[in-house]
Amino acid sequence: MKKHRTNIHESGHAHELTFSCYHSYPFLKAERCCSWLSQAIDESRRVFGYQLWAYVFMPDHVHLIILPHAENQDIASIRRAIKAPVGRQAIEYLVENSPEWLSKVTRQRGKKTERLFWQSGGGYDRTIFVPKTLYSMIDYIHANPVRKNLVEHPNEWKWSSAAWYECHSETPIAVDPIPRDWLE
Repeated sequence: MKKHRTNIHESGHAHELTFSCYHSYPFLKAERCCSWLSQAIDESRRVFGYQLWAYVFMPDHVHLIILPHAENQDIASIRRAIKAPVGRQAIEYLVENSPEWLSKVTRQRGKKTERLFWQSGGGYDRTIFVPKTLYSMIDYIHANPVRKNLVEHPNEWKWSSAAWYECHSETPIAVDPIPRDWLE
């Protein structure tokens, strides 16, 4: 049996997580999918007790910057807790409302048939050790919608924490303030 890699959190380190939609389909253009994703993030925060410092949902991928509280927390468990409910809801929605999409999200693996919302694998987990890197990553993820010509300014993108950072405006997901020991 293939052993999966673990992504163990070391105390005091933040993580920039990136994961993508299956075949880079723009599933997150749909407001319903973004709402499901925000609910899954809120629920996983409740279960795993991590802080969410920044986020952006792009049409085909997601960036999150988190700080887990539990030492030796398996980051893959957090990722699964976020991705799995969204994938289930999305596939159920396609079955009921857009069956023409099912062939695009279905694959065979041996004798097993799978329907996928998210790209297989763990995505990307970048461990953040120092404040300078943290702020650079926050700026990078917030600029994604601008680089893709979706908005002119990061704070205009609804599914992002940029407005919270720039204008202290409410965002669809509450962001935790960065603790003093992470301030530059």
